[in-house]
Amino acid sequence: MSAGPEIERLIQLLSKLPGLGPRSARRASLSLLQKREQLMIPLADALAEAAEKISACSTCGNLDVTDPCAVCRDHRRDDSVICVVETVGDLWALERASAFRGRYHVLGGVLSALDGVGPEDLNVAGLIERAGREDVKEIILALNATVDGQTTAHFLADKLAEASVDITSLARGVPVGGELDYLDDGTLTAAFRSRRPA
Repeated sequence: MSAGPEIERLIQLLSKLPGLGPRSARRASLSLLQKREQLMIPLADALAEAAEKISACSTCGNLDVTDPCAVCRDHRRDDSVICVVETVGDLWALERASAFRGRYHVLGGVLSALDGVGPEDLNVAGLIERAGREDVKEIILALNATVDGQTTAHFLADKLAEASVDITSLARGVPVGGELDYLDDGTLTAAFRSRRPA
C-alpha cells in the first residue's frame, strides 16, 4: 500500500482495537479520511475530551467523569450486595439488562498464569476491604465461565472466607430461548448442576 506514515500510523492504531484487524482498520481509516468533517474531526474531539475527563472510579472501578461514579453515588442501590465483575464492559452489560441493583466491584481482569496476571495485578485488596464492611452481606462472583474466570472465582472465595458475607456466583446453564440440541456439553452439565425447583 502506498500511503504516508500518518495514514499507516492511523491504520496501525485502529487495528489494535478489539474486533478490528488490519483490513477492517484500513477500511475504517479510509472512511474517516473521506468523511473528515462529519466523522474524523468530531471523533478526534470526542477522544481528546474522553482522555481528559474520564477516569476509573476509586470505589468500584467503573469509568465515569466523576469520582465516585454515578452508580456508586446512586442512593437507591442496595449497599449490602456487591457484584464482582472482570471488566467495566461486564458492569455495563449488567446495567443494560437492569439485572442488578446493588454495588459493583471491577477486578480489572482475571488470574492467568499464561498471561502473567497474578493477584497483585487485580483489584483484590479493594474487594477484601469492601467485603469487611459491616453493611455488606453478600458478594456475587459474576465472572466469565472460562478456566481463568473460574480459577479467579475460587481464589476470591478463599480470600473472602474470613469475611462474614455470603459468597454466591451466577447460575450457569441453558440460556433463555436456547434449545438443548444446540448446546455444548459444558453448558448442559452446568445447567444440570444449577437446577432448581420448578
